[in-house]
Amino acid sequence: MSNLVIIPTYNEKDNIERMIRKVMSLSNSYNLLVIDDGSPDGTGAIVKNMMQEFANRLFIVERKGKLGLGTAYIAGFNWALEHGYDYIFEMDADFSHNPEDLNELYKACLNGADVAIGSRYIKGVNVVNWPMGRVLMSYFASAYVRFITRMKIMDTTAGFKCYKADVLKAINLEEIRLKGYGFQVEMKFTAWKLGFNIIEVPIVFTERREGVSKMSGGIFNEAFWGILSLKFRSFFKKYKRQEGT
Repeated sequence: MSNLVIIPTYNEKDNIERMIRKVMSLSNSYNLLVIDDGSPDGTGAIVKNMMQEFANRLFIVERKGKLGLGTAYIAGFNWALEHGYDYIFEMDADFSHNPEDLNELYKACLNGADVAIGSRYIKGVNVVNWPMGRVLMSYFASAYVRFITRMKIMDTTAGFKCYKADVLKAINLEEIRLKGYGFQVEMKFTAWKLGFNIIEVPIVFTERREGVSKMSGGIFNEAFWGILSLKFRSFFKKYKRQEGT
């Protein structure tokens, strides 16, 4: 069974080498695909310099400029499916997601989950170094998504996940419309509507120590209206798995 971790990057030179070395050192064997959106700080160059050291395990897709989180992951998903990976993981480059938890997500999928979510809220609120205002904004954003979509998922906006390849094959990725953080919700919502088994695995989320956060009010504004649009469109859409899954 083959595992691929997808990490989108933009100006992550302070974190990317440490992250690559950590992922490569884990007990389960993970390959790693970096989707770099033309980072002016040289993130892509660092990855390419390490590719010889981790030949046939470390890869990069370089894009010309910031094209959005959702399009980065979709590019990574398509790459993973083209290369025959069985388990595909999403995670951030900044160590807010603990790479050690990749093994827990993998274990959940081996034990029956189709999608395993690294959840900040399945056991209380497990967030470190966030100001209270941001904790509350994130927690109530997830509550808002649950209310609108009716999904029984505590951390609806989580971006640390493992998908079985069959899930990504079943979803028409070209129809995923939300491109920012709302992308994470739309992917979960679509998998849920298609009847896949979604399991939350408790993690501790730690705010980045190096680099600059990409979070902004505009991102949440897009997600707020995007979720309403997603729910409205679902009333008129027939959710059907892609053929061959």
